[in-house]
Amino acid sequence: MIRIVPSDEVPWEDVDAIFDGSEPGKCHCQRYKVKGWIWRDSTLGDRVAAHEEQSARGSGLVAYVDDQPAGWVAVEPRCDYPKLLGMPVPWKGRAEDKDDDGVWAVTCFVVRKGFRRQGLTYELAAATVEHARSHGARAVEAYPMFAPAGQNVTWGEMHVGARQVFEEAGFVQVTHPTKRRFVMRVDF
Repeated sequence: MIRIVPSDEVPWEDVDAIFDGSEPGKCHCQRYKVKGWIWRDSTLGDRVAAHEEQSARGSGLVAYVDDQPAGWVAVEPRCDYPKLLGMPVPWKGRAEDKDDDGVWAVTCFVVRKGFRRQGLTYELAAATVEHARSHGARAVEAYPMFAPAGQNVTWGEMHVGARQVFEEAGFVQVTHPTKRRFVMRVDF
């Protein structure tokens, strides 16, 4: 049984367990939070502490499988991601207020080892829509990747999710700023 809960309603230990011992555990969903070059401008301790504080404020959703913490998705107002606001890719071909707190962003997925390949990213992506809507968002958007069959994907590229995951959750393409990157959105 899969259950998805806002991060401010679960103990930090459950969130941390999802990241423990994994490559995403080195970042702790801070890539779009730390303005500079994340590995130079913050320490692992800084990133973990920031994620714990953000999680306590409801910065994401936690998926449980049979009451075991299994997956995470970061979703909150887009303006809460200072580095994202300064990146060119999400804004290429778009003219809108980057600081509009009515638009939420989905920036990161993590599925714990032992729970992968069970469709959790699909469940989490779908849950972001209702979560954002229930918190007063006017829209929720994502910045997924597309990797053609047989194409190698470097570590970490797919942390933003795959295009198909968002399509199945009802997101529609807004722009296609690079060969493999999309901006997708649900407007309420």
